[in-house]
Amino acid sequence: MSVEAPAKKVSVKDFRADLHNDWCPGCGDFGILASMQTAFAQLQINPDRLAVFSGIGCSGKTPHYINAYGFHTLHGRVLPVATGGRLANSGVTVVALGGDGDGYGIGAGYFVNSGRRNVDFTYLVHTNQVYGLTKGQASPTLQRGRKTKSMPERAIQDGINPIAMAVAAGYTFIARAYALDVKYTASIIAKAIQHKGSALVDVLQTCPTYNDLYTKEWYEGADLPEKRSRLYKLEDKGYDGVVKDPSDPQELIAKKAGAVARSYEVDPIPLGIYYQANLQTYEEAVSERIPALATTPLAELDVFHRDVSPLLEAMR
Repeated sequence: MSVEAPAKKVSVKDFRADLHNDWCPGCGDFGILASMQTAFAQLQINPDRLAVFSGIGCSGKTPHYINAYGFHTLHGRVLPVATGGRLANSGVTVVALGGDGDGYGIGAGYFVNSGRRNVDFTYLVHTNQVYGLTKGQASPTLQRGRKTKSMPERAIQDGINPIAMAVAAGYTFIARAYALDVKYTASIIAKAIQHKGSALVDVLQTCPTYNDLYTKEWYEGADLPEKRSRLYKLEDKGYDGVVKDPSDPQELIAKKAGAVARSYEVDPIPLGIYYQANLQTYEEAVSERIPALATTPLAELDVFHRDVSPLLEAMR
């Protein structure tokens, strides 16, 4: 993360845009938005040095409600655009976001290739098992045999495992949070932003309009005889997912295996940091080849007045 401290202390209200929010009442997007704004304030990020990128879907509206630079991109393409934004100006904190259909379905190829680059940004995925903006079709995370109220038939495909995908793709920070627990989700987002490298936070999000399966009551276990939550925090079980020695390949493999094993738990569902390793970022690799970028962001380089005669001579 690159953060330029603001001239004066900022609060949550400094990240609130004065725009009408038209999400459905009870939508988990409200919790994720509040968590983001809380995390930005906790980290004292300068709003002028923050860029939020989004894909298409209900979650895609999020940049409109944040007082920072925002970019509403194409369906499934948020990660390559956010990558360009980060590489063009390494002095800006970059946060990308989108729904599970946007990121794990339509944008799955970009999801994989972004992980292997390890660009220093944070990616938040609003996981609600449906395509909320287009009337509730099953997203890639809905499990086989499940049927929401907007689906004519039960899902006939197995749901994907986002945590396993992220581990295989090479993300160096992988975590899960719950949209309606704003305080905890904000703490996870803050840790993801502070991490140097590509960070994924898979946020379990309620969709009260189309998903009548995974509701607030379901997550809280209101239907269970013992009335227990279906969620628990990994740190409460003594697991932090942090790789202590990134140079040890055996520890890297062991931590990755542990992350995948925990991600398959259906009930209860673990929240928190599954995996974290401090490895070389894409920006650091580029800076080794282009030393000028190590000290000055591309956006601030005077590329218009450089001497290109050596290039022209080389092409003769």
